[in-house]
Amino acid sequence: MVRGFSRINADFYGSKMNLLYEEETYLIIGAAMTVHQELGRGFLEAVYQEALEKEFKLRDIPYKREIPMTIYYKNEPLTKCYIADFICYGKIIVELKALSTLTTEHQAQVLNYLAATRLKLGLLINFGKSSLEHKRIINEKSALIRANLRTIEDDIRD
Repeated sequence: MVRGFSRINADFYGSKMNLLYEEETYLIIGAAMTVHQELGRGFLEAVYQEALEKEFKLRDIPYKREIPMTIYYKNEPLTKCYIADFICYGKIIVELKALSTLTTEHQAQVLNYLAATRLKLGLLINFGKSSLEHKRIINEKSALIRANLRTIEDDIRD
């Protein structure tokens, strides 16, 4: 990764980058855009969540809504769990907001969910503005852990 480059807003740099789960992300964001075009802004998050679920069904996007996700601490599962707005394709956390602005705290929340659940990609989608706002958030720790494990495994084999 290039020093100083944030993967949170990787979409900004366009097609020159290989994006994680690019096709799936495109389909999820397209569904969210349709919901936003139909409803506009100003509703509670729960309204957008219900409408997005209907749009996922119409588009045959596999999802689970409000399912408990196990959180790990030092490789041990905790009894408290995180309830995701959606998990799409069994691997992408979709966190919805209906706010006038997103903050770094909202991004950090999704990043924490990713780290705690060991998933790689989260989408933070905000219906609260005149145009749909979305951010891709990558769990860099999972990639680093896997790279370190591969290095350790290579050392063991040698």
